[in-house]
Amino acid sequence: MNGYWGVSRAIIAREFLRFVHQRERFFAALVRPLVWLLVFASGFRAALGLSIIPPYQTYITYETYIMPGLCAMMLLFNGMQSSLSLVYDREMGSMRLLLTSPFPRWWLLVSRLAGATAISILQVYVFLAIAALFGIVMPPLGYAAVLPALALGGMMLGALGLLLSSFIRQLENFAGIMNFVIFPMFFLSSALYPLWKMAESSSLLRDICAGNPFTHVVELIRFSLYLQVDWGALAWVATSALVFTALAVWAYDPARGLNRRKP
Repeated sequence: MNGYWGVSRAIIAREFLRFVHQRERFFAALVRPLVWLLVFASGFRAALGLSIIPPYQTYITYETYIMPGLCAMMLLFNGMQSSLSLVYDREMGSMRLLLTSPFPRWWLLVSRLAGATAISILQVYVFLAIAALFGIVMPPLGYAAVLPALALGGMMLGALGLLLSSFIRQLENFAGIMNFVIFPMFFLSSALYPLWKMAESSSLLRDICAGNPFTHVVELIRFSLYLQVDWGALAWVATSALVFTALAVWAYDPARGLNRRKP
C-alpha cells in the first residue's frame, strides 16, 4: 500500500505543481462566477421572482440562489480544463507512460481525478470567501458541510471530462467538443433558475434539466450548504461518478489505443 499511496501523492503533487505554474487558471476560474454573481445577477434579480423552496426557509435574493450553481460551474470548468491537460499529456506521450506503469489503471486515473478535484475545491472556497466580502454568506457550518458534496461532484464532473478526453484525438478539437458539453450542461440545469420556472415554459425542458447530472451536483451542493442532504441528488451523483469513472478506465486502456493505431 505504501507504493500505491506514493504514486497517488506523486500524481496529486504534479497536478498542484502544474496549477501553481499556471496562475492564469486560478484567476480565470474566479472571473467566470464573479461576473455571473456581480453583473448578471443584478439584472436577473428583478426578472426572476423566487418562491420559498427547499432547502430555504424564507425568501432569498437571486444572488444567494445562484451561489451553489456557480460553485458547481467552477467544478465543471476545472474538470474540463483538467481533461485538456490529459489530451496534451497523451500527445506528448507522458500519459501512455503513466498508464503502462505496473500499478492498476483505475488507481492512476482516480488519483489524477483526486488531484484535479482538490484544486477545484480550493478554487470554490476562495470564491465563497470573495462572495462573503460582498455580503453573500451561507450558514457558518455549511462551509464545512459542503466539502463532501464538492468532492463527490468534482469527481463526477472530472470523470466525465476524463471520459470525453479519451475520444479527442487532437488538442485543436478540444475546445469545440467541450462547448457542446459545458454550456448545455450549465444552462440546462437548476444553476441559474429553479426547475419549476422551467416547467412554466416547457415540461419537456424541465424533464431534460431534471435528468441532467449537473443539476444534481448543483442541488447536492445547495442542500449541503444549508446542512441538509438531498438523497436523490446524492444517489444520482454517486452513480454517475461510478459509471463515468468505469467508462473512462475502459476507454484509457493502452492496449485498445495500440490496436486503434495499427494500419
